[in-house]
Amino acid sequence: MSELTWVQLPDLVAHELVASADEGKDVADIRARWAAAGGVVDAPAAGRGPVGDGRLWTLAGELLDDLAALPAESALAAQEPTELTDIEALAPALSAEIARSARPGSSDLRVEYGTGGQNAQSRRRWGPDRLMGAWLGRAAGCLLGKPVEKIPREGIREILQSQDRWPLTTWFTAKDLPDEVARRWPWNRRSAATSLAENIAGMPEDDDLNYALIALSVLERHGPDFTSRDVATEWLASLPGGRVFTAERIAYRNLLLGMDPPETATYRNPYREWIGAQIRGDVYGWVNPGDPAAAARMAWRDATVSHVRSGVYGAMFVAAMCASAVVADGVDEAIEVGLSVIPPESRYAAAVRRGVELGRADAGPEAGFDAIYVDYGHLHWVHVLNNACLVAYALTRSRGDFSDAIRSVVMGGWDTDSNGATVGSVCGALAGARALPPSWVSPLRNRLASSVPGFDGIGFDALTDRTLAATRG
Repeated sequence: MSELTWVQLPDLVAHELVASADEGKDVADIRARWAAAGGVVDAPAAGRGPVGDGRLWTLAGELLDDLAALPAESALAAQEPTELTDIEALAPALSAEIARSARPGSSDLRVEYGTGGQNAQSRRRWGPDRLMGAWLGRAAGCLLGKPVEKIPREGIREILQSQDRWPLTTWFTAKDLPDEVARRWPWNRRSAATSLAENIAGMPEDDDLNYALIALSVLERHGPDFTSRDVATEWLASLPGGRVFTAERIAYRNLLLGMDPPETATYRNPYREWIGAQIRGDVYGWVNPGDPAAAARMAWRDATVSHVRSGVYGAMFVAAMCASAVVADGVDEAIEVGLSVIPPESRYAAAVRRGVELGRADAGPEAGFDAIYVDYGHLHWVHVLNNACLVAYALTRSRGDFSDAIRSVVMGGWDTDSNGATVGSVCGALAGARALPPSWVSPLRNRLASSVPGFDGIGFDALTDRTLAATRG
């Protein structure tokens, strides 16, 4: 039996039971049929659980189709549409006219955009330094979280406390880590050799950076009017199947079966509201400085290859935040702009607002984490809602301070490298490359490893130049 994770039919049933229930579907009968046949009902935290024999696989396929046919809660469809025109009806800022007094790419940019009925204005220097800050920030935040990806919050805390390094202040290290703690909480297998303080030598490959490269390549090849099919074609041409995970791996499989977007996002895809699309939106913001609506529309076209509803909103929110961050004065403004392009009554918007609320209360990181886990701790560690709440919390609590933001979000657990990348991108753009602490930037050595053709070993300065060239204006 294949060892490939995230696509085995019996695993999909367990995850689909959760996803369908979240949509208000009555899954009780199908759950009982699956359990009676010997299927695992509790969705595995890892990418692959017990898969059983051929008989169970046949039943899994039937039940996945039965779950897809169940009616969802009507209120969810009204409050959380996936179609762009329906989202625009709920989030008017998504189609608002953006007024500029200077072309992107000039040394000064004034932007004015609607945010929940209020206008936010910013006048800031914009240019290569802020774009390079975004690239470097995304890489450093991702790299900080890589060794502890999949390790739960309590494990991260135990590792650091055993080394007298809690709260987290710098890169993780195996130095002085007790053997029993290392056995209980082993480093991420793929990352330990390249992401600990003692072995960092440039930015190693990571899907959180690969997708940014893919987005840049799509823009270079197809321009700002690229389609979802263009994104899908770029995946097949440039991303090995082993370098995509969860919803992206399902969409990749569906593309190989001959499907087109948006069907690729919905067919037997229980991960459709997980975090994958949220990690793909940054570049669309960077090339639309001060134009969050254009950034969000680009992100929507990318996200609907693999996601629906909350999964899509995550990409749009991040893209809009990044469009703001490269020109904005502060992190609160960037978050507000991100919220302006998604349905305000959605579960995603509620998760972001909850994170902001807790970040402003600033009762200390442990109290904030505790509250977030009470609200969202039942979700899978790769779901988008819990991670979005944590990102909003870390950004708000940090007041935009780069070091505070990436350290806080990684200590919070769940998808540590993805969340580190997102808050690093926003805070890096706000600060600019010259203002980022050398302790985070120097180990990157201006070099990024990647399996995406044409990008392996590229420097962040070259990425900045190419992003500038792709910027709309």
